Order: sequence, then structure tokens, then C-alpha cells
Amino acid sequence: MVFFWLKEPGNSDHRNKFESSLKHFIDHSQFVRSTHIGTAAGTDRTVVDNSYTYCLVVSFASKEDHDKYQADPAHHSFIAECEDLWERVQVYDSIKLQ
Repeated sequence: MVFFWLKEPGNSDHRNKFESSLKHFIDHSQFVRSTHIGTAAGTDRTVVDNSYTYCLVVSFASKEDHDKYQADPAHHSFIAECEDLWERVQVYDSIKLQ
């Protein structure tokens, strides 16, 4: 799970660039098994953090695929294209219980 806080979340050009680059990256990664790209739901509960701009949830067939994904040129291209747009990125990695 990756959460992104854009520097200018109200800037539609920045959002379009981010979304386009993110979708291109996901479509060209050979290691991604499934994805969810979303924005904060705006639910009003004290345990919910709605402060992020985008959320990316990515699943992999194995930890080895995850590790390969980290070195994937498509992943590095996305970072290079968009890192100037965000002020914060928070990642939560997990492994599925068997």
C-alpha cells in the first residue's frame, strides 16, 4: 500500500500527470498481479486518515516478484516523472497470511 500526498493537490495538471504516469507504470510492470488506485473516501471516523491525495494498493504473486518490481524500469520511470509532484510518500508492505 502506497499513499501519496501531492504538493498541490488542487492542481489539475499535476493530478492528470500523476494519474497518467501511474497508470502507464502499472500497465507496463510485468510483476504486478492486481491493483487499486484511489483517493481518500472522506469518511468521517477518528481512526481514518483522509489527508492523502492518492492511494495505490498493489499485490504480487510472491515476495520475489515484489523485490523485482522495486528494480523494474517502469517503477523507476514513474518515480523520476512524478517525484517532484509529491511532498510525502508512505508505504506499508505486508505478506498475506496463509
